[in-house]
Amino acid sequence: MYPSGLYGLENVQEKKKIFAEIKKATQQRKKPCPSAESVDSLMAEMPFANTDIEDEFALHATSEVNKEKKRKRTTGKEIPEGSERNKKKKKQYQPNYFVSIPITNPEITDGIRAIQDAIIQKDHRLSKAMVRCASLHVTMLVMHLSGEEEIGIAVDALSDSKDFVEDLLKGKTVDLSFQGIDHFKNEVGFVKLTENDHTAVLTEIAETMKKIFQEKGILAGEGRAFKPHLTFMKLSKSTQLRKEVKKIDSSLYDDFKNKYFGDEVLHRLDLCSMLKKKQPNGYYYCESSVFLGEKHAAEPDDAELVSLSKRLVENAVLKAVQQYLEETQNKTRQTDGSPVKTEEAASGTKNESDNDSSK
Repeated sequence: MYPSGLYGLENVQEKKKIFAEIKKATQQRKKPCPSAESVDSLMAEMPFANTDIEDEFALHATSEVNKEKKRKRTTGKEIPEGSERNKKKKKQYQPNYFVSIPITNPEITDGIRAIQDAIIQKDHRLSKAMVRCASLHVTMLVMHLSGEEEIGIAVDALSDSKDFVEDLLKGKTVDLSFQGIDHFKNEVGFVKLTENDHTAVLTEIAETMKKIFQEKGILAGEGRAFKPHLTFMKLSKSTQLRKEVKKIDSSLYDDFKNKYFGDEVLHRLDLCSMLKKKQPNGYYYCESSVFLGEKHAAEPDDAELVSLSKRLVENAVLKAVQQYLEETQNKTRQTDGSPVKTEEAASGTKNESDNDSSK
C-alpha cells in the first residue's frame, strides 16, 4: 500500500500530463486562414479561371429575372426601366420578328430549287433542312416584340424608314446580285451577295433602320456585323435532323459553288413574324410592308403625261371637226331652202317620240 499523500501527488502529475497533451493537440489543429493571395493561387489552377464569366454563366441572368418577377408579384414594385437587371432581362429575350427583303425573281428561286433538289438526291435526309422557295428572303434586322403595343411601334418605325431610305437612294435602285454558295459552321447553307456598291448601300440602309427602331425603343439588330445572305438550307429546321446530321457535307453542293443565281431589285421591306402562321403562298406573316420608289398619285410620270396630252389633243381635234361638219350642213340646208332643225327642236321631237312609244 502506498501512502495517501504520494498517491495523490502522482495523480495530479498524471492529470497535468494529460492536459498538456490535449493542449498540444489542440494547437496543432489550429492553422491560420489562407490569405487572399493563396486563394487567388488556388483559383488560378481551376479549369475555368480564364473563362468569360458572363458567357459561362448566362443562365444566372435568367434566374435574376425570375427573382425580379417574384419580387414584383409579392411587393407590387415596378422594376426601374434603366436598371441593370432589366437590361439582362431584355438580353435573354429571343428574337421573334425581323425586317425582310423578299426574293421575288423567278430566276433566283428556280436556281435555288435546282440546288436543293441536287442535294436531296445525294442525301435525302436533308430534305427536312430545305427552306421553301416562297420563304426566301434577306434579313435586315431581327428583334423581340413582346406584344401588340410594341408591334405597333415597330410598324411605325418601318413606315418612318421608308422616307429615310428613299432620301438615301435619291431615286436610284439597289440591285442585289446573288452568286456563289457558302455556309455557317456547316450547319447553314446560303447564297452569297456579290460585294459591290449596291451591297454597301444595303449595309447603310440596315444601319439607318437600326437607328430608327432603336430611337423608338425597339432593340433591333444584332451585336455581330451585318452580313446579308440568302439562306436556303439549315439543320435547325428539324430537331430530329440535328440528331441524325451534325454537319452538312460541303461536297454535296460543289457543282454550284460559283453559280450565278440572278439579281433582285430592292423594292419592298416587310416586318415579319417568326412564329405566326405563314401565308398561304408560303411566305411569312407580315405585320406591315413598305414599297420603295412609289410615286404619289398626284405626280404622274412622263409617260402618263404624254398619254394624257395625246388624248386631250385628239378630243379637241375631233370636237373641232364635228363642229365644222355641223356648220357646213346647216349652210347647205339654208341654200336649198330646206328647214333647219336646231338641236333644241331635234331634242324635243325625240322626247315626244320616246313618250309615245312608252305608252
